[in-house]
Amino acid sequence: MRVLAEINDPVSVAKPSGAIDRFFAPMLREERDLPFVHLTLKITFTLIPLAVLLFIPGIPTWLFWVAAILYQYFNNVVFKGPYGLMMHCTSHRPWFNSKYSFLNYYLPWVIGPFFGQTPETYFTHHIGMHHVEDNMPEDESSTMKFQRDSIKDFSIYVGSFLFAGIYHLCAYFFRKRKKRLLYRSVRGELLFIAMCVALCFVNAPATIVVFILPFFTFRIIAMTGNWAQHAFIDPAQPENSYRNSVTCINTKYNVKCWNDGYHISHHVKSGMHWTEHPTFFKNTLQQYIDNDSVVFEHIHFLHVFVFLMRHRYDLLAKYFVNIGDRFKTDAEVMAFLESRTKKIDVRPYFTPEYLARKEAAA
Repeated sequence: MRVLAEINDPVSVAKPSGAIDRFFAPMLREERDLPFVHLTLKITFTLIPLAVLLFIPGIPTWLFWVAAILYQYFNNVVFKGPYGLMMHCTSHRPWFNSKYSFLNYYLPWVIGPFFGQTPETYFTHHIGMHHVEDNMPEDESSTMKFQRDSIKDFSIYVGSFLFAGIYHLCAYFFRKRKKRLLYRSVRGELLFIAMCVALCFVNAPATIVVFILPFFTFRIIAMTGNWAQHAFIDPAQPENSYRNSVTCINTKYNVKCWNDGYHISHHVKSGMHWTEHPTFFKNTLQQYIDNDSVVFEHIHFLHVFVFLMRHRYDLLAKYFVNIGDRFKTDAEVMAFLESRTKKIDVRPYFTPEYLARKEAAA
């Protein structure tokens, strides 16, 4: 167990400096989003040229494979995490102001497909469904009905998302009569598929490297993250964000990926700017204590996922932050965490009575 000490996750960004900052700052809603500009430019002038190189007719085989390896390295190792969480932040808080609002389409429509993101489906799934349902059973990415330390259950979970995720998402929007979100989801998915099919007739190997492999990689990683973020759920209050999410503090991941470790506060206040989460955590710590929230230090969601799949509750306990001095031994922490990973019967949440109460409350 760990004792909560200082929080050293980022709470600010550097002041604008240089010609690039001076050029883009007036276009943004907030200067705090200038790091997104820098990252976008790096991706634009690194990943896209490599993709173009791969599609050049008659490229020597050795050069193709060098470019393919570099492309996968930059895509999956260097940029995937920061880009994915930049997309996350800008989906909740559009970064360009109204005068330049057309530039808000650059990430989902131009950059996104290179990371395997079909245009706008991330927004419709995450904003239009996940945050509305908050991991409850009507959330098509809910983890409630699964044993959350089971490789078998995770395989079913991620397999369902890979091969039927868009169907379930569209079915949700159809049930909820959200026609605009349904249209955006179908449009983005079909256009991406059509583009890949067309490009396969131009250069199939390049299409596989540039678009198809990142498509599968992104969806697996996205569901892995969501699984870990919502692995520890209090069956008595699964709708409580303090009791169905996880927070990871003081980790390099938060520096690289815009404080994404603060998943509890993100669900409590989804529109909060990424720099505000550490301060919010400190200011509302009593809420975390009162709700027996799960907080880890020096690890991130991939560590949580791996430890769960290996049933290493001892390692989870090692990095567990004992806020409020709730536990006396690691054994108590291990028992507590394991109790939060059990399957939850979701049938009561689909009864006509419950759905009627939910509809009335909305």
